Order: sequence, then structure tokens, then C-alpha cells
Amino acid sequence: MQHIDLTGRTVLITGAAGFIGSNLVMGLLRTVRDIRIVGIDVMTDYNPVEMKRWRLAEIAKLSATQSGSEWIFTEGDIADAALIGKIFSEYRPSVVVNLAAQAGVRYSITNPDAYIRSNLIGFYNLLEACRHSTDDGAEGVLHFVYASSSSVYGSNAKVPYSTDDKVDSPVSLYAATKKSNELMAHAYAKLYDIPMTGLRFFTVYGPAGRTDMAYFGFTDKLRAGKTIEIFNYGNCKRDFTYVDDIVEGVKRVMQGAPERKTGADGLPVPPCAVYNIGNNDPVNLLDFVRILQEELVRAEVLPADYDFEAHKKLVPMQPGDVPVTYADTTPLERDFGFKPATPLRTGLRRFAEWYKAYYRI
Repeated sequence: MQHIDLTGRTVLITGAAGFIGSNLVMGLLRTVRDIRIVGIDVMTDYNPVEMKRWRLAEIAKLSATQSGSEWIFTEGDIADAALIGKIFSEYRPSVVVNLAAQAGVRYSITNPDAYIRSNLIGFYNLLEACRHSTDDGAEGVLHFVYASSSSVYGSNAKVPYSTDDKVDSPVSLYAATKKSNELMAHAYAKLYDIPMTGLRFFTVYGPAGRTDMAYFGFTDKLRAGKTIEIFNYGNCKRDFTYVDDIVEGVKRVMQGAPERKTGADGLPVPPCAVYNIGNNDPVNLLDFVRILQEELVRAEVLPADYDFEAHKKLVPMQPGDVPVTYADTTPLERDFGFKPATPLRTGLRRFAEWYKAYYRI
């Protein structure tokens, strides 16, 4: 593994106004000296634009207190090849972290075009920019890190999910695009000897998270007096991973690139790796809802006498969903000495407290 010291380097983070991206930017600003972070994101309305603006404002406030470091943001789409080329030419990043993507399983069924544009064309544009970053003898990109997803495991019956498992049976277009990212990254690593690492995230949650995720949507509906639907009649398990754990994992991986090696054929062995980042502790959906309810009452987002049973409905599984996600994080622990460990209650408590403050309840 090749160690990369981020001190004084330029890092490009796509999806920088998003949930994970914004937290990663702030995590790097807090812990790395003299870093220059270039962020790019597009303000689509899949999630509220005002929340993206709020995240950017939080980054700006933090950046103003970090002398020696620099934060630069460009509003734009990674599917715009000319814009990506301009950013690489102007800033010459040493490390690229691609977190920009059209997320969501169910949305991919009704809006497939968005996934092709962002997750395939946008991803390709970044790979091409990394490829040409070494033109004219430049040092170029030392490590390309990108978000994959636990969705690539599809309906795999073997648990916990291992990166050694075959993942050739996606059950949604979203999953298919993420698996395609892994294949494309492997090809570019082989052809151009660019170190690449994919990270399969497992159900990331926390303050200022994606509003389409269950914990956020449930909270909105319960506050509005609406009924929440619990899929597969509650017989689902999810490996919920708190966002701070995701950020810590990404930071460590950024600094440990797969080693460049030459094979017996004299050609590069693809410097390519894939890791799971999950909590390694799947929680039943009904238990998750119970803990969320308790924390929402504790934070006074909902009243103590709220009738939860009257606002819950058990429904069948939705197309594209899977009954369980469960991460085997052994390789991550082995190579980076890290395993996510934030308890679900702790994470949901922080979310509930943030929700109360953000919406001024």
C-alpha cells in the first residue's frame, strides 16, 4: 500500500454539497494542515436545495477558521466533460474522491436517465480526467476513491456480505450503475496504472442527511401526522452506518492507495481495491423504528404522548429492495485498522437533536 500524506495537497471532492461529501470536506479541514479542497456539486432538487446550501454555509464557516487551508467550490455537473477538464487543468488534484451520484433505489425505477447521466457518464468523465492528469510528465492523480454501494450485493443470500462475493445480479438500475463503476475503475486501473479504491457504503445516516432515507422520511411524516410504511412487514435488516464513521473510513482510505506493481507479463497489475464500510451489526427495521421514536420524543421533536401505533403500517417489499444488508468489514480492519462502531441509538440521538435545531422546533 502506498501512503499519501495529504498535508499541503489538493483534493477534489465531487458531491461536496451532499450528505457524505460535506462531512468529508469538514473532516479534512479539521484534521489536515494546509490542504486545498476543491468541491463540485450540482443543485438538483432530488433532495432539498436549501439543505445543500446550508451544508455549504457550514463548510464556509469552518473554512474561515482554518488558516493555511483553502476551500474552493464550483457549482456544476460531473457529466459536463468540459467543466471537469477545466477543474483538473486548473487545480491539478493529487487525490480525487467521487461522491457525486444519483442515489436511491426506488427513484432509479421512475427516473433512470438521471442515473445514466451522473453515475455512468459523470463517472467516465472523472476517469478520463484522471487518465490525462499525467500528460506531459505531470505527477497526476495518485489515488481515485469512489463511492460504491451495498446495493451491488442485490439479493445475495450469504451474509455478511463480503467483497469476495460475486455481485453479478443487481436488482435495481442504481445497483447496476454502481457495479459498473467498479468495473470501469478496474479497467482504468489496469490500462493506465491509476490506483483506485471503491467503497461500498451501508445505509449511511446522521444529521443533515438525505431526506429520502427512511429515518428522515419517517420523522417528517410523523411530525405531519401521516402514516409511515414499514416494508416487508418489518422483516428487513439494515446495517446502519453513522456518517462520522464513514468519513473516518474515507479519510484513512484516501491516504492508503493500492500499490502499483508489475505482473509476470510485464504489464501493470491493476492497483485496484474495494472495501465495505458498514457497522457490521444489522438492525431489524422494527427495532430501528422503536429507537427512532424514543429519540424523537427525547429531543422533543414529538410529544411524549404521541400515538405511534396509529401512524405505522406494515406493507410488502418494494421493487428493488433487499431484505437484509450486512457488511463484512474484515479487510477494512486489516488494511486500515478501522471499523465503524457508533451505536444506532447514539447516531439517531444526534440526528434528532440536529433535526430539532434545524427546523427550529
